Amino acid sequence: MALNPVILALSASGEATAHRIAAALGLSVHGRQDRVEKADAFFANALDHARDLFAAGVPVIGVCASGILIRGVAPLLADKTAEPPVISVADDGSVVIPLLGGHRGANRLAKQIAEALGGVAAVTTAGDLAIGAALDAPPAGYRLANPDDAKSVMAALLNGAQPRIEGTDLFDLDSAENGTITLAVTEEPRKGDSQTLVYHPQSFALGLGCARNADPEEMWTLVTETLANAGIATGAIACVNSIGLKADEPAINEVARRLGVPFRLFEAAELEAETPRLANPSEVVFAEVGCHGVSEAAALAAVGSEGTLHVAKRKTANATCAIAKAPAPLIVLRGRARGRLSIVGIGPGQSSWRTPEVSRLVADAEELVGYGLYIDLLGPLAAGKQRSDFPLGGEEARCRYALEQAALGKNVALVCSGDAGIYAMGALVFELLDRDADQHGVSDAAHRVEVVCSPGVSALQGAAARAGAPLGHDFCTISLSDLLTPRDEIIRRLKAAAEGDFVIAFYNPVSKTRRTLLAEARDILLEHRPANTPVMLASSLGRPEEHIRYRKLADLQVDEVDMLTVVLIGSSNSRLAQLGEGPRMFTPRGYARKIDGDLSTKKEAQA
Repeated sequence: MALNPVILALSASGEATAHRIAAALGLSVHGRQDRVEKADAFFANALDHARDLFAAGVPVIGVCASGILIRGVAPLLADKTAEPPVISVADDGSVVIPLLGGHRGANRLAKQIAEALGGVAAVTTAGDLAIGAALDAPPAGYRLANPDDAKSVMAALLNGAQPRIEGTDLFDLDSAENGTITLAVTEEPRKGDSQTLVYHPQSFALGLGCARNADPEEMWTLVTETLANAGIATGAIACVNSIGLKADEPAINEVARRLGVPFRLFEAAELEAETPRLANPSEVVFAEVGCHGVSEAAALAAVGSEGTLHVAKRKTANATCAIAKAPAPLIVLRGRARGRLSIVGIGPGQSSWRTPEVSRLVADAEELVGYGLYIDLLGPLAAGKQRSDFPLGGEEARCRYALEQAALGKNVALVCSGDAGIYAMGALVFELLDRDADQHGVSDAAHRVEVVCSPGVSALQGAAARAGAPLGHDFCTISLSDLLTPRDEIIRRLKAAAEGDFVIAFYNPVSKTRRTLLAEARDILLEHRPANTPVMLASSLGRPEEHIRYRKLADLQVDEVDMLTVVLIGSSNSRLAQLGEGPRMFTPRGYARKIDGDLSTKKEAQA
């Protein structure tokens, strides 16, 4: 499991059991607000919180009735091979039930919990019951080469077939000499089938080096040929390794992606320490990067002092490759990760508007960076994580800090409201990355981090959904903040949007010291559209204090608006539809003319 499980305590009757599990397994407890006295974080709604954690890929252990967890995650069930474990535990700890993710660690985790509590793990997975193991979930450090065949192999064993073990017995099963099912553990390439499962011990580390922007296909060909010549299966590779200067090298990242293994980095001094063990030390390489070898040294650094160089450096015109072998499968990896900055938009505020991808990136992150209020809106999803809060107005420092933290090899999430690419931090991050350090950009190391952008529900979309369909035709957004955009440019854009008859969403409409531009915008728009044009004011969207109201354009007052308000101005065609629950704003796209035309044609035909 990539992420640590979270224990949910829903009531006082199960609180002690939750903390017993936490103490035994070193996990965090999230408690139901007003019902649990002690917890690492508190949540208001159990169904919503279970759903949020599940969407983020976090294993959930609920000390509660199974039905609560089932109802919480049911809307998200789709792919059992990717879903995290979900486990329910009786309040008294007597029964532990793995509800989901039996083959992704839930059964194993349920047995650990039951052992800690002195209870019973109610495992219902057929393979675990009849065979005593989930054959598609090998121990850490081993990789199943043909997972698609696991179902048929386990079905055969359930129907009475006997297994024959070749190599290490991973599952503590009795081996039958004439068994018709083969469980083979080998570092060599071998093809499995419906009667043979092949497991590879991940005991090898791949070291790579290359010229800047080397062709990924050249590198991949070198790697696959090297592995084939050495008789090593791709599944026996535990990690790809190189010098930190190559963190952003496309060819090396592509090899790691194709092999499905982590990419680990070492600094020049760490690689230089491996010089006595190198088969091909090079003064030329030392002069360039500060160590006498990259591919051999990186592979050796990855396997540690007990490992050996298995395949000395092989090279092409632009790439080098070496392989080292560890005495046992590599479970804890040396070196550091490349470093990732996830630029995420969490929506206007409510968790139900936060995308599962954003929740997963936040859950994956080691550190959260952002305006304190936005991090607070993540609620328990931010619990236990390092957080670096920045005030409003500290945007540049915020982005700079996030990039430099990622440059250290950290997984950092830069948290924005709405969508991070719409009037938020996304553009500033790339602006800093587009500059060198001597141009007030960021360090060379920061330029080598992985940057991930994930969409969020913008305030514009949230307001439009609450209104009805005001963006049904052409629209634009304009920020009324003149802190970064000259006032004259804002006025020019306002006049162009007014003349173009766009629906307009105003961001940053007013502040404590900036009160006039919204009134000027109203007056400019009144020159081009009717005084009764509908205007929607949406404040604190998605939060308990959300407030929606409609005004006519001529009646729009600045004092009704603050920085937490989105102002939606209709076009000359926008109107309000009166529904039972109140008015809803929409902008026709032209279907009415088509419908009227069809009716006219029909009447003419009937005449």
